[in-house]
Amino acid sequence: MTTLAQVRPAQFDQWLEQCRAQGVTPLVLDVREPWECATASITPDGFELVRIPMQEIPARQQELDFERPVACLCHHGMRSMHVGMFLLNQGFEQVTNITGGIDAWSRERDPQVPLY
Repeated sequence: MTTLAQVRPAQFDQWLEQCRAQGVTPLVLDVREPWECATASITPDGFELVRIPMQEIPARQQELDFERPVACLCHHGMRSMHVGMFLLNQGFEQVTNITGGIDAWSRERDPQVPLY
């Protein structure tokens, strides 16, 4: 069984550096609903940010590049974990879940991101 990698927001810079060492710009896939993204969002810095709500992932997965590292983000980390496992099962090889989601991102990394 394939295991989904996990990264805490506090260790996200280390994940970014590992990705950059491969010579690629990583992708953060925000799988929250549009209203959630409007309420609180992260600012891309050294990565690309793509927003696709969880329910739309199966129909839109072709928008994602199999070759790029992907870190999945949601509110607390459960939806992103499910999406990450789905992507691994679809043949994506470099998938990571941002443990604790945007809630942990605000608490550990960027207090300017609103809690909700």
